[in-house]
Order: sequence, then C-alpha cells, then structure tokens
Amino acid sequence: MAPQDDPRSPTPSGLPGARGARPKRNAPLLLLALGLVTITVLLFTNRGETSYETTLSELEGDITAGFVDELVIIGGNRIEGKYRGDAHGRGRSTFVVPYTGGGQNNPLTPERQQAMERAMREFKGAFSSKPDASGLGTQLLSLIPWILLLIFMWYLVSRQMRSMGGGGVMQFGRSKARMHLKERSNVTFADVAGIEEAREEVQEIVAFLKNPGQFKRIGARIPRGVILMGPPGCGKTLMAKAIAGEADVPFFSVSGSDFVEMFVGVGASRVRDLFRQARESAPCIVFLDEIDAVGRRRGTGLGGGHDEREQTLNQLLVEMDGIDSQKGVIIMAATNRPDVLDCALVRPGRFDRQVVVDQPDLTGREEILKVHVRGVALDRNVDLRVLASRTPGFTGADLANVVNEAALLAARRERDAVTMAELEEAIDRTVAGLERKSRVMSEKDKERVAVHEMGHALVALTAPTADPVHRVSIIPRGAAALGMTMQRPTEDRYLLTEPELKDRLAVLLGGRTAEEALFDMVVSTGAQNDLERATEIARAMVTEYGMSPKIGPLSFGHDGFRGAEGRLLYPGAAPELSDELASVVDEEIARLINEAHDRATDVLTRHRGMLDQLSQILIVTEVIDGPDLKGYFDGSKPIPSREELRSLTRSNPDGSAAPASSGPDIVIEPRQL
Repeated sequence: MAPQDDPRSPTPSGLPGARGARPKRNAPLLLLALGLVTITVLLFTNRGETSYETTLSELEGDITAGFVDELVIIGGNRIEGKYRGDAHGRGRSTFVVPYTGGGQNNPLTPERQQAMERAMREFKGAFSSKPDASGLGTQLLSLIPWILLLIFMWYLVSRQMRSMGGGGVMQFGRSKARMHLKERSNVTFADVAGIEEAREEVQEIVAFLKNPGQFKRIGARIPRGVILMGPPGCGKTLMAKAIAGEADVPFFSVSGSDFVEMFVGVGASRVRDLFRQARESAPCIVFLDEIDAVGRRRGTGLGGGHDEREQTLNQLLVEMDGIDSQKGVIIMAATNRPDVLDCALVRPGRFDRQVVVDQPDLTGREEILKVHVRGVALDRNVDLRVLASRTPGFTGADLANVVNEAALLAARRERDAVTMAELEEAIDRTVAGLERKSRVMSEKDKERVAVHEMGHALVALTAPTADPVHRVSIIPRGAAALGMTMQRPTEDRYLLTEPELKDRLAVLLGGRTAEEALFDMVVSTGAQNDLERATEIARAMVTEYGMSPKIGPLSFGHDGFRGAEGRLLYPGAAPELSDELASVVDEEIARLINEAHDRATDVLTRHRGMLDQLSQILIVTEVIDGPDLKGYFDGSKPIPSREELRSLTRSNPDGSAAPASSGPDIVIEPRQL
C-alpha cells in the first residue's frame, strides 16, 4: 500500500485532504534538551557546598591563620571566598562577609580597615575583585534552570497527548483516516482474481469517478454506498487496495475500530471530521474496513450496549444521509459479519449495493494461483489446474499461503524450482498442519491407527456418492491429528443430497467400525472427532434439512443466532422444541447414526481380508496415495507379500528415508460443505 499520509496537509498533487510525510523521530533532540537542562542546573547550583555568613573580625583571624584559600571583593559591598578543607572542621565551604560592615558585630573603623588591608596583603591565596552584579539580572539568571525544566516537562506532556489524541488535545476528535494516492499504490485490478463479479461492480464505481458525464447523460445515479461481504481471506481488503491503485481520486481508508474510544462522543466527532474531509476532497472514495466494529445492530445486546458505539453509529447514519453521490463521494465498507449489522445501515439509500466476495470456484482458484506464482520459480511439470482442483473451498489467502509454504520447502530442500511435491505438501500443511515426526507411538497403537484410517478409506471406496480418497496417512499432523484420510471432491459442490449425507455418515463411522472388527469390539478414544461430526450432520438432517420421515419437512433453526461462518453466537442456544418433539429428534438422530454404522459394518465384513492387508501396508509405508489404494482394492495393482513389505519404506520428497511416526486417529475432509 501507499504510505499513510495526513489528510489535513497539502499534497504534491494539490489535493486538500492528503497527509504530508510523518515527522521524523526526534529522540536525539529530546536527549540533547535533557542534557542541556542537566548541565545548566549543575552550573547554577552550589554543587553541594555549604555557605556561611561570617564577620570581618573573624575573617581577619581566618586569613592570618591560613584557613582561607580564595578571596573575591565584590564592588565594595561584600567579600566572598572559600575555606580550606580543614577550616573549623567545616570542610571545604564558601563564606560571605559584608565589607562595608556596620552594627556591633562588624564595625568598620579606620583601625579595623587598616588591619584588614594588612591581612589581605599577607594573604597568599587567590585574590580578585569584580563589580557587584546583584539585583534583578542575577535573580533572573538563577531562574533559568527551572524555566528550562518546566519547558521540557511541558513538551513531554504535550507530546504524550498528541500520541493519544492523534494530534493534540484540541485534535482528539479528528479522524484517523489515511489517504492513499494512485501514484503511491502498487496494487491494481490485475492483482485481483477469482472474484470477477465483485471486481466488475467496483470497476463501475471507478469509471463513474473518472468520467461521471457518461452516467449522468442517461440519468444514472451511482450507488451512494457499496458494502463488500464475504468470509475472511476472500479479498475484500485487497479489492479496496486495488481501487486505491486504480482510482485517480483521493481514497480515504479507515477501520471501524478507529472510531470507538473510551470517551463518549469522540467516535461521533471523528465521523463528522471524516465526512467533512470527504466533502472537501470530492470526488473521492471513503473505505470503512471491518464496519461491524461500529455498525452492530442496536438494542440486541450483541457487542454490549456501549453508548459510545451507538452514538458513533447514529452519527454515521446521519452523515451518510447528507452525502450527495452526484458530487462524487462514494462510501465503501467491508465486513465478514453482515448478519450483525444494523438494518438501518444496510438499507437502500445508505448502502445501495451489497457485493458478495465469496470463496472462488475452480477457475477462480486457478487464476488466483497464477497471480501468486509471479516471481516464483516453478518446475515445468507444475499444473496449476490440478492444484486448483485439489483445493476446493480454499480462499485467496489460503492459496497465497500454499504457494509461499511450497517456496519455503523448496528452498529448505535446496531445489532450483518449486515442484508438485512441495505444492502437495504445502496443501497438506494448510489443511492438517505440520508433520510431527517426533511423536512416536508403540507398535500396538500404530496398528490401531492404521486399522482405523483404513476403515474410513474402504467405506469411502465403496460408497456411491462419496468423494474420492486422495491419501491415507498415519503421520501425525497439527495439534491433535495422528492420522488422516483425505477426500477431495472432483468439482465444486453447492448442494448436498440426502444419499450424499448418508454416505458421509458411513465414512465417518468406518474408523470405529474397523476397530470393532479387528480388535474384538474393543474401541479407542480416536473416534471422538468422527462421532462429533457425524452427530452434527445427523442433527442438521433432522432439524434443519427436513430429512426425517417422522418429523417431515420442518426446520427448527436457531432464529438468527448463527454467525457468518455457521457457528452459534450463543453456544447454549437451542431451538425451542416440546419435550415430545425433542424425544423424536433424538430418536431420529440415533437412527441415522446406527444405520451408518450398520452400512460400515457390512462393507468391512465383506472386505475383512482387504482391511487386514491394506492396514499392514499402511503400517510400513505410513502413506498410501489414492490411486495406489484404488489399485489394491480393484486388483489392478498386486498387494505386496510379507517379504516384499519388509523392503518397503516411506521416503521423503528429497529422497531420504523417513523415520516411523504415529498418532490418534482423526478423519480430515478438507473444507467440507
């Protein structure tokens, strides 16, 4: 992105709302000022020496006794000097005595004056005289250190207030919006891929700002506001950066959290200041990122009834009503929580257009990969179309992470280019986490893991509508996955039928069923995640999808209590059901789970020998790819004998032999619907 500039200072292009360059760090200046204050204070203090006032007669005796090291006669008014270190046991100190004298203790008679002059002639120390500089000037000079110290303290306090309030106490309510100029942005629409519809919508806005006459001739009115909605990582903020790079107008960018402060009224003041700058800089674009931080629905308790947030939202609504889109001020916003936004904010007239930035499809993922592999050395055998087909449900951020992880792996293995092996490994890392080769299990537990994962795989191979098995592994990954059976769909799916959901239930129950078959009905805790996901699917089939014959086509949803990602906003919330209907729901869920268990039992009973043989191969090789597994199952690839199994070993992509690993069982279906 372009450097962040101040919208209240002139820019090289003459735009009134752009920020100037940030001031440089002035830490050396602060240190210099502190040093000067310290030196001045030391120079104008007595440095810890004690000063005494004495009489002329005592001074005469001290001079005769040799106790005085230094004498200074000041303008005939007084005498100042310094005692030696052993004088009167006082140590080295200063003294003051009036020279003109007067009074009983210090009479100035001719005899005393002559005696004093003789004593001074006999004085062997340093002697000097200077005019009297006492008075107003001396007093002011003595105040200089304290004045400098007060100035320094005031500077520190004012600097702290500027850092808290964004420019000083009087500017605490100023907007924190950052302006981006076209010549300072290196992101354009060419860097946005996989979301063609959303890109076309925002391109229309940029075209209106560049040439408004084309739209005004036929009476078209550009939308006053556009809100980008979609899951995290799909490119909403990237789209805003591209608009900043393409539009030849000021582009204000601010986060919703920048408006909310602990003081009531500050957020509303910042909203007013932001729209004032926008009107002065029209035509321009104002982008509000993560608008749900300030635009949550009022009166529901979500996010807490914070007065500051609600006042900020009210001011935002008022300002948006006062904006005339014909003047060229376009309001854009982005959020991944459209379900919690206030209905007054997203109504037509404020945000007229709602653009969904969703997960890319197969073609979109391929285009995104082409963008992210720019500058990456790829092997000639890398097929981005194949990679796109193996990453259903991945967002643009996921794909960018896959390419970067593959490049890091290739550099670690000292390769000249990134190959398909590194890209496949990067996909596995993104889906299931890093390999944990240090976790080693006993042979008994390792055998149980292999049996469990092979049970999933065999049921998936026989299920008519199940996704193809991509890989079976007993290598631990991530925090909890000690084994995985990866299924990858061959195409993007947006709907699931009842037979497909039942096949998924059977595949999920295949691991536990395999343990029951080969270990005499003794099961382990490895099926915990499988049972949890199976129960969730069965409950959704009964209460949400209307797939229960007893209940019929009824849906008992959660009344809007689900978030943008489908998770409950209130984990304890449940649909309101009568006791009799809740009992029926439980019976139907149990029926679906038991039917899936019976299907898995039937499959594994018919293929008991295949389950035992393939489990032994998996124990030795630790990984079986989908084509090899299918070849073993349909007989097109011979199953190795026990002697041949002893010679098998799993190899790393760099050619070195891999140590044996192990872990508890879990089925991982990447990005299932």
